[in-house]
Amino acid sequence: MGSPITLFGIEMDPNRAAFTIFGREIHWYGIIIAVAFLVAAFYVTRRAPKVGISGDDVIDALLFAVPVAIIFSRVYYVLFNLQEFSDPSKSIWAIWDGGIAIYGAIIGGVLTVFVFSRLKKKRKVDFPAFMDVLVPGLFIGQCIGRWGNFINREVYGTVTDLPWKMTLEGKSVHPTFLYESLWCLVGFLALHFLFKKRRFNGQITLMYAAWYGLGRAFFEGLREKEYSLYIGSTDIRVSQLLSVLIFVAAMALLAYHLLYKKHDPAVELLAPLPPRVKGKGSGTPVATEDGEPKDADGGEAKVAEAKAADVASEDGDDGEAEAADDGEAEAVFDGEAKAKAKADKPDKAKAADKAEESSGEDKTE
Repeated sequence: MGSPITLFGIEMDPNRAAFTIFGREIHWYGIIIAVAFLVAAFYVTRRAPKVGISGDDVIDALLFAVPVAIIFSRVYYVLFNLQEFSDPSKSIWAIWDGGIAIYGAIIGGVLTVFVFSRLKKKRKVDFPAFMDVLVPGLFIGQCIGRWGNFINREVYGTVTDLPWKMTLEGKSVHPTFLYESLWCLVGFLALHFLFKKRRFNGQITLMYAAWYGLGRAFFEGLREKEYSLYIGSTDIRVSQLLSVLIFVAAMALLAYHLLYKKHDPAVELLAPLPPRVKGKGSGTPVATEDGEPKDADGGEAKVAEAKAADVASEDGDDGEAEAADDGEAEAVFDGEAKAKAKADKPDKAKAADKAEESSGEDKTE
């Protein structure tokens, strides 16, 4: 248990550990990060097909990007905090003891998605378009994930007397975790509603970079010094400097593409994927040249088989109908023949009687 926290006049004392499994504590920080990832992944996979990206491609990319992002988040933290890890008792691999950086995770994730989009064999994915789909999910993850810092009572700011101050350990400070969470929430809502109005692939990614870079540069400056990483022995906060560079670069690229370079959204933007084909195909449907849907995992053949089966079924039904018609015709013909035979029998009997009478008369005479 840490010290109580007062925020907006409400006093809270959350425990860092949510529960224990086999004697090992499961912390709220990890649970919150996991929930943030799941919510972000759900949003992205649902949104992706509407903008021409397969939901299966998103899941495949995340399977590689997430572990790489975790490794990079730790590497980033260690590289800019070498003095702490010069102590032999400190392990650079003990990530469960804390020490990760969001910028490291973003760098690792972006590099992984870039390699994935280039090496994908079945159907290559446009990297800028792919990133446009993913970055709103980053805002979701960051918005939710920052509340793990609140539970851990970390990454707070300098002393302040503002009405929304956070009080802990006997001092009132900036709730920088809350600032960044709300900033990311606004950023997500903006990207969500502006997505349909984008003019080129990569525009949403640049908007994410500009918005987050601007906010992070400001919030980083409000943090307590112990919660920032520095370049060597200087007082330059590495994440703040990186945020400023990202903001400037993103704004310059946005200005170039929106003001100077001509874009045709109808040509450049990917068309939505067609709906999945019902049946045995489990892959992601894409459009063929003739407009017919096919399965990205070989479902085109399955669709053809299904069509052939339908044709065969129709032919079978036609054959049964023809057979029924022939049977009815034969039955009618047999019935008429039998009726005619019955009608002929009395005529034959009468002819026989007449022949006998004639012969009888001849004998009498």
